[in-house]
Amino acid sequence: MHKKRILIIDDDSRNIFALNATLRAKSFNCVSCLSAEEALKLLHDDSNYDAILIDMMMPDMDGYEAIPLIKNIPEHRTTYIVAVTAQAMVGDREKCLLAGADDYISKPIDVDKLLQSLAHI
Repeated sequence: MHKKRILIIDDDSRNIFALNATLRAKSFNCVSCLSAEEALKLLHDDSNYDAILIDMMMPDMDGYEAIPLIKNIPEHRTTYIVAVTAQAMVGDREKCLLAGADDYISKPIDVDKLLQSLAHI
């Protein structure tokens, strides 16, 4: 069985570090980048991702803008995307799902919820 490969997109390297450490400990293979623009370049060049974790609030291009662009890449039309956000207001989950995310997790991240979500891949 191959390790599931996850792309982490977050403009805060501390969040990337924590997610990387947590997911690697659970036998996931992680790749990370600090912007949606960088992620889009990566995804155009490499279609080998099982899931994408994307921070919804980033400068330049946020997750709401990036998710539809990711889904427009033919190889990633069905890639599992989890929106990660500090926004835990009423309606935020729906807004993330409307943007094309498959699931939504609020910060601080509940590792059990994240692993439950990633069990779908």
